[in-house]
Amino acid sequence: MSESKPPTPTPGDTYKGWLFKWTNYIKGYQRRWFVLSNGLLSYYRTQAEMGHTCRGTINLATANIAVEDSCNFVISNGGAQTYHLKANSEVERQRWITALELAKAKAVDMQANSDDSGDECPAVPPTSGQGGGCRNSEVQSTLRTLNSKVEDLTTCNDLIVKHGSALQRSLSELEAIRVGGDMGEKIRQVTERATLFRITSNAMINACRDFLSLAQTHSKRWQKALQVERDQRIRLEETLEQLAKQHNHLERAFRGATVLPSSFSNPALGSKGGASGKGDASDEDDDNEFFDAMEDPAEFITVPADPKYHKRSGSNVSGLSSEIGMDDQSFDELSLASNPESPQPLELEPVRQRRTRIPDKPNYYLNLWSIMKNCIGKELSKIPMPVNFNEPLSMLQRLSEDLEYYELLDKAAKCQSSLEQMCYVAAFTVSSYSTTVHRTGKPFNPLLGETFELDRLRECGYRSLCEQVSHHPPAAAHHAFSEKGWSLRQEITLASKFRGKYLSIMPLGSIQCLFDKSNNHYSWKKVTTTVHNIIVGKLWIDQSGEIDVVNHRTGDRCHLKFAPYSYFSRDVPRKVTGVVTDKEGKAHYVLSGTWDEKMEFSRVMQSSKGENGTEGKQRTVYQTLKAKEIWTKNPLPEGADNMYFFSSLALTLNEPEDGVAPTDSRRRPDQRLMEDGRWDEANAEKQRLEEKQRTTRREREREAVKAASSPEEGAHQDNYQALWFEKLDDPVSGEVLHVYKGGYWEAKDQGSWDICPDIF
Repeated sequence: MSESKPPTPTPGDTYKGWLFKWTNYIKGYQRRWFVLSNGLLSYYRTQAEMGHTCRGTINLATANIAVEDSCNFVISNGGAQTYHLKANSEVERQRWITALELAKAKAVDMQANSDDSGDECPAVPPTSGQGGGCRNSEVQSTLRTLNSKVEDLTTCNDLIVKHGSALQRSLSELEAIRVGGDMGEKIRQVTERATLFRITSNAMINACRDFLSLAQTHSKRWQKALQVERDQRIRLEETLEQLAKQHNHLERAFRGATVLPSSFSNPALGSKGGASGKGDASDEDDDNEFFDAMEDPAEFITVPADPKYHKRSGSNVSGLSSEIGMDDQSFDELSLASNPESPQPLELEPVRQRRTRIPDKPNYYLNLWSIMKNCIGKELSKIPMPVNFNEPLSMLQRLSEDLEYYELLDKAAKCQSSLEQMCYVAAFTVSSYSTTVHRTGKPFNPLLGETFELDRLRECGYRSLCEQVSHHPPAAAHHAFSEKGWSLRQEITLASKFRGKYLSIMPLGSIQCLFDKSNNHYSWKKVTTTVHNIIVGKLWIDQSGEIDVVNHRTGDRCHLKFAPYSYFSRDVPRKVTGVVTDKEGKAHYVLSGTWDEKMEFSRVMQSSKGENGTEGKQRTVYQTLKAKEIWTKNPLPEGADNMYFFSSLALTLNEPEDGVAPTDSRRRPDQRLMEDGRWDEANAEKQRLEEKQRTTRREREREAVKAASSPEEGAHQDNYQALWFEKLDDPVSGEVLHVYKGGYWEAKDQGSWDICPDIF
């Protein structure tokens, strides 16, 4: 639901966006798409319904608009219709209130103008239809009247042509006839036809005069109405400007007197997955440069810093670090200004064009409960799942999707400040979850020894390689390096449990990012992914938990908190908050946003202990500079809902490519059959590959028994060794993980894949 800040509502504009509408006590607030146009507020379940199914419409000309609290408001037309609505923030709610009030004033004014000037128009019955506004009825009536006049002119034209032709024939006959007895009869016919021609011509002239008069009358009315609209718009804009100034003064006075309460919402955060409902804090008024902490539990509150911190004077920032002593520039400006390296030369060789579509997902019916009822409590990797629940990508390819926003690491590599670099790394950590919001399909479990390469060296400057290094438990090793001066490595083991109503996926293992220039070494872990409504209802995904991003060289740390979704929470759905601290625990930056849309950062000027929270915890109040955007989600390609909601990068991951290893996921036959829509064949091929893997495993275990000194020692051993990775102790983080040992890309250049096992 992409996505820029909604336009400021103006009279005559169509205003659209996501709001939460109260349905009943069982379902509570449900997300709906609202459209405000021509004095009518209509809503739909999705944007796609706008073309055929309207769920309800209310006429604002007779409606009352009431504000309940910071995010909730009510629209009622006297009891017949009442909408209880909730926005995601106070700023978004105010945008809607402003748009609704403008639309209501416009509808009332147009209705009054229509009543006052009714004698200037011919009496025409009003148009029928649900929610037809007075402006629409007036225009339709005028158009019908003008159309009738045009039809009169057309009829007169046809008659003139007909009578003119007859008159011409009579005159021709009159010239050819000789003087005789029938001379009088011919003269009489000519006279009659000339009379008919004159009458028709006069009728047409009168119709033209009426048409011209009517057009001139309505032209004057419309010019007058347009001028009234312009004057009203100017007055409303002046009034809103005055109200905004008064509101700003009141907020400044309030903040100067007390701590900002937690009911104020973050203006930078928007709706749950909707593009048009989200605001951009960088484009808001200067006083909207704060965001607030989560309500339950509330850990910290941020408020605007004193204006003195916006100045360049060094005396105003004494005692602060050099990073926060700078003026309030964006990270990009700071990075580029501090980077002495010259830009890379342009690539002259044409870049390969990647595909932008895959075959649409077929609609196969499958009884889910008949398969899942005997699987409750089991490991997900041990459940024989048909491809009907999958998406045509392997887990190795999903792991490579973490690099979709590699630009964040490119920018981080240019940073001179480790704290600034930490903000980019933290934003990259959050960005890896943005591709999961609609991806309810399960990726293919990789076969042992399966690999996947993502070679984007020419297009993006990086290369990535994944390998399945263990089957039970399933574990994948990933290594990526970039010409921009960073490398990423991770080893992920998935622990998943089916709980009947939902599915929990707990990633185990760590992710590490290293920067060549600064030798900064970062590590973090992933949060828990929960898939809800497994049996009944529509599947939806949530991310929850906490992440600590640690710089092992400097001791800097960023604590990120992913808030779990709750029907009863008034907070922004999918919210993420974080604080960047140095090794002494001093806060330098705060981050806020949503894991499915965007992240922003604010530089901390001062911090102090505030009031106690709901659980007795003492919350910290941070005074910050204006928030800046650091990451925004890329929009999904057109038709993504029919292509498993794949991103533009995901659409290219399974694209056939020459020169890849025989073990590459692109060569997996069951996955290829599923992508082509041949699911029955894919299911049969999937069973064949899994049985082949089990047979290979049993053979390795028998060899391990023969090689062991005793049968008991080798009875449960599997002597499998990863092909491109080796297990090492990391001296920095103290963890044991699989590290890329090299050789893959050299083998690809030589086309030598003799050492690759036959797994497909």
